[in-house]
Amino acid sequence: MAANEYQVTGMTCGHCEMSIREEVGEISGVTDIQVSAQTGKLVVTASDEVDDAKVLAAVEEAGYSAVRV
Repeated sequence: MAANEYQVTGMTCGHCEMSIREEVGEISGVTDIQVSAQTGKLVVTASDEVDDAKVLAAVEEAGYSAVRV
């Protein structure tokens, strides 16, 4: 199991969190997604190492920007 943490900017509500969950959830191997609009924190847990570029692209697809913490 590998967990990566990201700081997301632009989230304001539960709908924002849901959009990110949906996009990141499509990445192969992802087993858990914790996202908080209040803190801007995104933690992605996967069965294997997750490619940061895929996570960042998924967050961007949802309409937000992120950086690895």
